[in-house]
Amino acid sequence: MIGSRLSSVIERRLLVNYRVDPYVAAALLPAPLRPQLVRGRAVAGICLLRIGGVRPAWAPAATGLTSENAAHRIAVEWDGPDGVEQGVYIPRRDTASRLNAFAGGRIYPGEHGLADFTVREEPDAVRVAFATRDGEVEVDATVEPAEELHGSGLFTDLAEASEFFRRGSRGLSPGAGSDHLDVLELSTDAWKVTAGRPRHVRSTFFEDRDRFPPGSAVLDSALVMRGVAANWAQGEPFRVVRGAGVGTA
Repeated sequence: MIGSRLSSVIERRLLVNYRVDPYVAAALLPAPLRPQLVRGRAVAGICLLRIGGVRPAWAPAATGLTSENAAHRIAVEWDGPDGVEQGVYIPRRDTASRLNAFAGGRIYPGEHGLADFTVREEPDAVRVAFATRDGEVEVDATVEPAEELHGSGLFTDLAEASEFFRRGSRGLSPGAGSDHLDVLELSTDAWKVTAGRPRHVRSTFFEDRDRFPPGSAVLDSALVMRGVAANWAQGEPFRVVRGAGVGTA
């Protein structure tokens, strides 16, 4: 695993959010994680990320790599030594980069599956679609910019949504055959998100009725991040209880 930070620029990040029945979300989590609730609902979603300039923190920016990536996420909390801690459980990460797919779980935390991405960026909307090479997941999301966050059942306004996701900076994802989760933490001094409006979203992950019974996962909102310098650091592996919760996509 990496022994130092990775530097990068988040060129574009779409956070497409769902409000989820808390009991359904809890069944997808390994103990001791539990869903983080907002107004009585769990928060889950898809992060659609184009990240550029990825490199060791000491390396010149010109050496950095750019790739399209996606993560299905559930906001979680757990009891730490100093109180309740927060993060996101990531049952599945996918990428268009063969290097990321090779390095994830080996050189840096988080195993990645390979996927084929289609991206179209226009002034009035961004569309990101992908299909995983293993045939397990397909996503097609179009988000248009908005001045304010409207229609969310989770968040009263953009500021509340922004703070919620800013605090969930630790991503915890399963490793193969392990009693631990890999931990990758995002840090930035330039956190900024803007409101989006989901125009069209399709995700076979959230439409899987075995995983999410009808009505248990409802599309809620979208946020957009652009041009944010960010660092990524490996955290201490997180111990889980084998056999508790589902914990896989």
